[in-house]
Amino acid sequence: MAANFEDFEEELGEAQEKPFNYSYFMRLLRYLNPYNRSLIVVGLFILVGTVATLLEPYLLGLIIDRGVAGKDLTLIFILLGVLVVFRFLSWGAGYLRVFKINQVGQSVLYDLRSQLFGHIQQLSLRFYDNRPVGKIMSRVTSDVGTINELISGGMTTILVEGFSLIGIVALMLAINWKMALVSFCITPAFYLLFGKLRTRIEGNWTNVRKSASNLNANLNESINGVRVTQAFGREERNIIRFARINQMNRNANLRAIRWDNLIWPGVDFIGVGGTFLLILFGANEVINGTMTIGIILAFINYLWRFWGPISALSRVYSQVLSAMASAERIFEFLDAKPEVADKPTAIVMPRINGEVRFEDVVFKYEANSKAALRGVSLTVKPGQTVAIVGPTGAGKTTIVNMIMRFYDPSEGKVTIDGHDLRDVQLATIRNQISLVLQDPFIFSGKIGDNIRYGKLDATMEEIEAVARAVHLDEFIAKLPEKFDYDVQERGARLSLGQRQLVSFARALIADPRILILDEATSSVDTQTERLIQRALAVLLKGRTAFVIAHRLSTIRNADLIVVMQEGHIAEQGNHEQLIAARGLYYRLVNAHQEPTAASGNGHADAKAIMGVPAPLSQALSEN
Repeated sequence: MAANFEDFEEELGEAQEKPFNYSYFMRLLRYLNPYNRSLIVVGLFILVGTVATLLEPYLLGLIIDRGVAGKDLTLIFILLGVLVVFRFLSWGAGYLRVFKINQVGQSVLYDLRSQLFGHIQQLSLRFYDNRPVGKIMSRVTSDVGTINELISGGMTTILVEGFSLIGIVALMLAINWKMALVSFCITPAFYLLFGKLRTRIEGNWTNVRKSASNLNANLNESINGVRVTQAFGREERNIIRFARINQMNRNANLRAIRWDNLIWPGVDFIGVGGTFLLILFGANEVINGTMTIGIILAFINYLWRFWGPISALSRVYSQVLSAMASAERIFEFLDAKPEVADKPTAIVMPRINGEVRFEDVVFKYEANSKAALRGVSLTVKPGQTVAIVGPTGAGKTTIVNMIMRFYDPSEGKVTIDGHDLRDVQLATIRNQISLVLQDPFIFSGKIGDNIRYGKLDATMEEIEAVARAVHLDEFIAKLPEKFDYDVQERGARLSLGQRQLVSFARALIADPRILILDEATSSVDTQTERLIQRALAVLLKGRTAFVIAHRLSTIRNADLIVVMQEGHIAEQGNHEQLIAARGLYYRLVNAHQEPTAASGNGHADAKAIMGVPAPLSQALSEN
């Protein structure tokens, strides 16, 4: 765990050196293209509001120089009335602008989040292998939310203050170009300030996003593993671990805020200096009789309005940097390509008969890792039930991963009915294969909907039929809501065995041509397993089935038994053939024959020949 913290701290250090990525910024702006009309409306509201606001100092100058100095009360009232009208125009335009830009922001948020979610659904399993769920969630929630803050708040500020700044500069030059030049002479100090702080601010906001992602990942893992934590009494350890990650997140935010807060006081200080110069110059002009007091007051007002947009834009700049850190992380995901994807020439898989071939297959999960499969060659005839046995890490699950085409072989090929899986459209393969995992995943919602997940247009009669087939109907009949029973998140209201039966029914309702059971009966009690075995005798007819199993009662009835060892096939044949060969399989069975015989059941009953790790590992190591 310490290594993880060190890696995280190293990431933070590297992030500070990354420059602002303008390509990501422009790419982000393209998400606004579908809403150009709405943005034009927003621009009109901004223009009206800006003009109304910017004319106020000029009107105040007129009131002083012409109304007050000329003692023209009527003109004063007229100009005050115009001022009130402009104020209402500014308020109304501001209200409509905020509403419209938030509407656009929420639409962009919807589009970006939908695209991101849809894309990660299509990515291959290798993408998920080394990425914690919490970090993936952070992209879809926190990072996309930060982008929305930029669009709804930051972009509006940029547009409003940008228009204001342009308008202020134009008006100041039009009123008195000398006073305008005095006002602008210290502008280089502003750019110098930004140049010194920019890199530091960029790096710190990137660190904030990374720390938030790390926090989410730890939180997700801790919640999902709370039973194990409490069972081993490791609450205090988890609290300490979370506290350290939480402290990193706090420190990253404080560093970003500290550097961020150095900008706006600096901008205000520069603004005070500009006002000081303006008053000195203006006072001299008034004394010489070349300028009126109204113009000086108007210029002072415009000057503070000039520094106001700059100060606001400097604060928005930090928001832009934060959003760019999030954009970089989002586009990293969007730019990830599925490793397993359809070729342009991929064909539709015809209805599967069920012949599966492995032809000298080699596979590595990582380029520099040990091969998970080493020269595997295997032929399975249509309708055969194949039991795959072997210790953890022998390659059993990798075999079925190849059949599902979750991964492609590094060498060799896997074919179904003579079709190389890489030449066939992925969806048309998986639509004809069902997979039941050892750890069943149940979605929140109704039992019936979880079963229907295997066939979205399934009728109630079909759902009831598969429930009877896996003997789930007796449990459902006792529930007041029957198939409408809400199982809650991850099937929390079901026992482990019940969740397994639901996942089994979900696989069967799809009427697959190939059925894969990855230790699917290991979580079911012996009595329930016997019921399932009787159901399978009917349900597997006409289907090819691959069963990763530990229990001898499941293995011995298979047409073909494949014994895996260190990524290759050590033996294959049916139960009688392998027993007669007196090889590895025979020793595995014999290792458990004595204790099972003592129990009165014999080695052919529920005792697992692969279920007790120590004798199995010992037997394999002796081979």
